[in-house]
Amino acid sequence: MSHVFVAMSGGVDSSVAALLLQQAGHKISGVNLRMFHNEDLGQSPGKTCCSLADAEDAGLVARRLGAPFYVFDVSQVFRSTVIRDFIEEYQNGRTPNPCAVCNQTVKFGALLDRVRVLGADYLATGHYARVEQDAATGRYLLKRGLDRSKDQSYFLYMLTQEQLAHTLFPLGSLEKTQVRQLAEAHGLVNAHKHDSQDICFVPDGDYAAFIERTVGTPSLPGNFVDQKGQVLGHHRGIIRYTHGQHKGLGLSTSEPLYVLEKDAVSNTIRLGPDSDLWSQTLTAEQFNWVSIPEPTEPIAVTVKTRYSQREAAAIARSLPGGRCQVTFEEPQRAITPGQAVVLYQEEIVVGGGTICGS
Repeated sequence: MSHVFVAMSGGVDSSVAALLLQQAGHKISGVNLRMFHNEDLGQSPGKTCCSLADAEDAGLVARRLGAPFYVFDVSQVFRSTVIRDFIEEYQNGRTPNPCAVCNQTVKFGALLDRVRVLGADYLATGHYARVEQDAATGRYLLKRGLDRSKDQSYFLYMLTQEQLAHTLFPLGSLEKTQVRQLAEAHGLVNAHKHDSQDICFVPDGDYAAFIERTVGTPSLPGNFVDQKGQVLGHHRGIIRYTHGQHKGLGLSTSEPLYVLEKDAVSNTIRLGPDSDLWSQTLTAEQFNWVSIPEPTEPIAVTVKTRYSQREAAAIARSLPGGRCQVTFEEPQRAITPGQAVVLYQEEIVVGGGTICGS
């Protein structure tokens, strides 16, 4: 019998994950993470997904299952990694992916380390993904969740072999409807609780306001320029715009213009036609070959450059310095620096990294 700590957010997914592990004969302990203190981030209590009410729901489920329940304050590491990276990336003209950073540094970093010290054999979460060990090679394979509409493997590409060896995803073979049915059948308090959709520490979606409030200074206005460097107008701070954006520029032009590039050094935003948003190659940095050894030859893959995107066929080549080059069969629109690019071979997550150029 393994001892499994379950990261319980108070939502239905992690609650059913705990239920399934207990039914499978594991000894379970529930743990809720205090990611941040609302007052420190200028948020109203109860407005974020890590509220006191969520912690109480997690505790109620753990109590119903007869499992020990803990609350760990990880706000210091969350602020120094996830929030710091989020702010710095926006200030540097990139569009970050905080969920992937959180999984790497907080959930499967600080939390996994802590529960291992407490005697856990595994850490489990409610992610829709799968981990399987390859009998031939001994490597752990990160795979998609079978429910493609809920698959969260895109956010888990940063995990290492050591982390995967001590990770369980009990929901990987289930559909969301089955999860809710199980929760209802077992009388879990959150069986019909809504899923969280936004970034947990910016529930209203106003990233610019959050950044300005956190750093204590407003974002500096600057110039919109065309491809020749001619000034077209003025922007309200580069953190307020994203690659490929067309609406909300506040310009009147003869043809539609889109954000092509944000230059944090000169505080300018380069605009141009939609045709200039398309690219057939990208380069990624901090690349992690999660399920396979780093390849010595180009490999055929399918690729996501954003979570909601349909995959595109491509060839991936490993580059020196922890980088990877991806060449698509067909040009892709608005490949965004700072976002994650994740490579797949059928069900397997091959690897992923942070887009740094296209």
